[in-house]
Amino acid sequence: MIELFYKVLAAYLIGNLMGGQLVGRLRGGVDLRKVGSGNVGATNALRTQGKGFAIAVLLIDMFKGVGAVIFLPAIQWSWAGASEVSSELQAYFCGVAVAVGHCYPVFSGFKGGKGVATLAGVFGALMPIALLWMLGGFILTVMLTGYVSLATLIAAAISVTYAAGIGLSSAPFMFALAMTALVVWKHRENIQRLARGNESRFEKARVLARWLSR
Repeated sequence: MIELFYKVLAAYLIGNLMGGQLVGRLRGGVDLRKVGSGNVGATNALRTQGKGFAIAVLLIDMFKGVGAVIFLPAIQWSWAGASEVSSELQAYFCGVAVAVGHCYPVFSGFKGGKGVATLAGVFGALMPIALLWMLGGFILTVMLTGYVSLATLIAAAISVTYAAGIGLSSAPFMFALAMTALVVWKHRENIQRLARGNESRFEKARVLARWLSR
């Protein structure tokens, strides 16, 4: 259990490496927290800084999720004693930790992003088929509505549905359920705006809606 503790802690600290802040510093001190929605994620980066900036943020946040669940569980820390937790289960614990680290980074006053890109990396590493379904639902929703927040919530719901097929008592289902709860919590203000009808959306992305309305 000592080994698991240190790996989870390491995953949390990896989550603290915010792509938006790292790219912002490289781009002359851009602070995403002071522009647009104030979020440090790729969506706000795209709206306020452009595609190149947003892609860099997205890749950093995704790959830290991948790294946390692939490389940390593979490390054998013999000095901490034999681990009582399987590598597979360690990966899910690290997945939770890296997402929480992104959403609530201690080095940024616990004010982080919404965890979407980081969780995409985690799902890509642990449940790649689920991620494909999630991406399909995400893209379809954006093309129909233009609402990124709604698309994210639908993708999260798809992850739970997929994992339920594996087993309601399985680690994938517990992980998907917990991370969906985190996504819903981090998007609570977006949900309120969606209910009021004043949520921001990408009109240019509504290509399918425009095609269907012809």
